[in-house]
Amino acid sequence: MVTDRTRARLLRLGRALLALAALAWLVGEFDLGQATDLLTALDPLVLLAIAGLTAVEFASRFGMWYALLHDRWGTAFGAVARADLVIKFVNHLVPSKAAGHSVAPLVLRHYAALTWPEAVTIAGLNTALYGVLYGVVAAVGVALVGSALPSGLLVVVLLSVAIYCGAGTLFLLAGRNLEATAGPLDRLDTALARLPVVGERVAGLLTRAAGATAESAALFRERSGKASVVGPYALGWAGTILVVPGLRTILLLGAVGASLTPLWLVPFALIVAYSVTVLPLTPGGVGVAEVSATLVFVALGVPESAAVAVVLLDRAVGVYLPALLGWLPAARIDLGAPSEDAG
Repeated sequence: MVTDRTRARLLRLGRALLALAALAWLVGEFDLGQATDLLTALDPLVLLAIAGLTAVEFASRFGMWYALLHDRWGTAFGAVARADLVIKFVNHLVPSKAAGHSVAPLVLRHYAALTWPEAVTIAGLNTALYGVLYGVVAAVGVALVGSALPSGLLVVVLLSVAIYCGAGTLFLLAGRNLEATAGPLDRLDTALARLPVVGERVAGLLTRAAGATAESAALFRERSGKASVVGPYALGWAGTILVVPGLRTILLLGAVGASLTPLWLVPFALIVAYSVTVLPLTPGGVGVAEVSATLVFVALGVPESAAVAVVLLDRAVGVYLPALLGWLPAARIDLGAPSEDAG
């Protein structure tokens, strides 16, 4: 008889193989050698500009958590940076961004020294705001570029956008009635116990969040209804997901001798392409995101080799680099105790 642990391992293996298969398809379908030549020929000034934009992207990403936490709890910017990197790391251990968001209460409790109800509330608010913003902007992107996409890819993108919109709205509604989340949190704790590396540490901890009551719902309403919280969060989200990746991609397209007209479509094409990472197909969307983004840009008229080169570099610095950096604080984190720099 196949045990739950064996089944979980087989499922993780299958998803990892799917990621490798997607990357293999990308390599076989497009000229990876020519794409590599384009990347190695990039001007040092272009690489410097990419590094600068990526630094801004990091700051705006950390600023999202900072907006939710600092004015009420005085959480240091360094603490939210570590928390975000750990969550990013977890996102690439298991399929779908939802996993990283699910472990966020544990990470916030450690780095921001929050109570369990506070940590669950803030993590839920982050998921809600992120989902709604991504869903709305991605829907606009589909309206702008959807007609150019292959029908199969369009169906997958529409499903992904619907998940973002639905999940974001659901979390916003649930956040105003957190008393009803005790049961689901118990089941989530069981699921998180299967995570590699950190699974044994988180097992059993999340159930303490069942103490969330009307006080938590009041905190959610206070945070979500405060312009000085939601406004900076939305700006940080826009910088992280839309503006900086868009500018970086525009710069890269020009550097490899390609273009997409009009240029302002580039950020929307990116957010549409990367929406598929919400689907629980591969860890962190590895492989699937690269294939999706390449197909989107090729459909919009970007030469194949240029599309591959741009997508691979953008994913490397915008996604895999922060995930790799997140391994360092993740290896040191003690989920049972607050961090010394939480205040």
